[in-house]
Amino acid sequence: MMSASRKAPVHAVIGAGYGDEGKGVATDVLAARYGSDAVVVRANSGAQAGHTVTTPDGRRHVFHHVGSGSFAGAATYLGRRFVSNPMLLGRELRDLALKDVRPCIHADARGLATSPYDMMLNQFAETDRAGGRHGSCGIGFGETIERNLVPGFAFDLDGLRDPEALRTRLDRIRRLWVPERAARLGVALDEERLRLVASDEILERYVADAQDFLASVDLVEGAAALPDVPLIFENAQGLLLDQDRGAFPFVTRSNTGLRNVVETMREIGAARLDAVYATRAYVTRHGAGPLAWELRGQPWPGIVDRTNVPNPWQGTIRYGLLDLGVLADAIRADLGDADGVVVEPRLAVGCLDQIEGAARWVDDGEERTGSAESLLAACSRRTGFQDLQVSRGPDRTSTSETAFAV
Repeated sequence: MMSASRKAPVHAVIGAGYGDEGKGVATDVLAARYGSDAVVVRANSGAQAGHTVTTPDGRRHVFHHVGSGSFAGAATYLGRRFVSNPMLLGRELRDLALKDVRPCIHADARGLATSPYDMMLNQFAETDRAGGRHGSCGIGFGETIERNLVPGFAFDLDGLRDPEALRTRLDRIRRLWVPERAARLGVALDEERLRLVASDEILERYVADAQDFLASVDLVEGAAALPDVPLIFENAQGLLLDQDRGAFPFVTRSNTGLRNVVETMREIGAARLDAVYATRAYVTRHGAGPLAWELRGQPWPGIVDRTNVPNPWQGTIRYGLLDLGVLADAIRADLGDADGVVVEPRLAVGCLDQIEGAARWVDDGEERTGSAESLLAACSRRTGFQDLQVSRGPDRTSTSETAFAV
């Protein structure tokens, strides 16, 4: 067990599926306990995340960079393993300002920054894959990580501070890295694509976006700068997309469970964690890749999802039945990464209000039907978690706690 120097509680919200499990709502519920005393920590993924929060007064936002506790007043910390996108943060902040939210954002200066060339390479490659797409959303997250493995082309958030040095690094990336990486990916750089890569306007726009990013975000030297206040790690994607445990190549370039959380906890001297594993009452998946017990459409016809609309990169969201064996195995494997941290796990089950008639799920390889309460009892039995957080609506007022005998 790790020795602890911090006293304030530490929570984590972790998706137990392929993403879209209700992590935004679960984070908002926790943040509402503490208000402006809390900090939401983004410890993995990047701006491709989309966590939806609806407030009791009807305001709604899909969070990308900013933590989903912002409506409740929590600050945001972008951790070392979070990949920032200076081209996209400004748009999110303007949208939040219209909803009377002006978040306080800090970021680890060691965190990586996506360049326009990472996005281009990502989109070129995914376009050329045609029917063999990997399910990428075109934001350049994985390409950012790949580029930063090569020192001559790498830069972190600290590298945004000097505009002239950044301009020189970007020019080197577009001249040398893009053709080299495109060749490895088998991407054809036709005249139109080469014009985009060579555009000085795009380069200069990025330099300006980087300075706007720095004006909105306070860079700090590591997680040790985090105050001893309640922390809420808001993970992105889900355990079944983890780069080390998912079905390659249909994974994210990230560890989606405890690993990055534990790494940060070691850095700040925290030893105990309340971990909320989130799932819907059914399963969804974006883009290509395996999906067991996949359905031809929505499990219930009345489901309305304003966030996951069809898009040119990942197409239409897919649906499947919740397999409790897969759920329990994924959580059990993730808990093996606790590495000295004392973890108190529980399960959050959302979208129960969307069930029409009987609930449907899979247990021991067979489809089951029953009431929503029967589904919750089965979830408790298979995971071994007595305490469940259940959500029957879009906002925190529809969330409650329930317990089952295990």
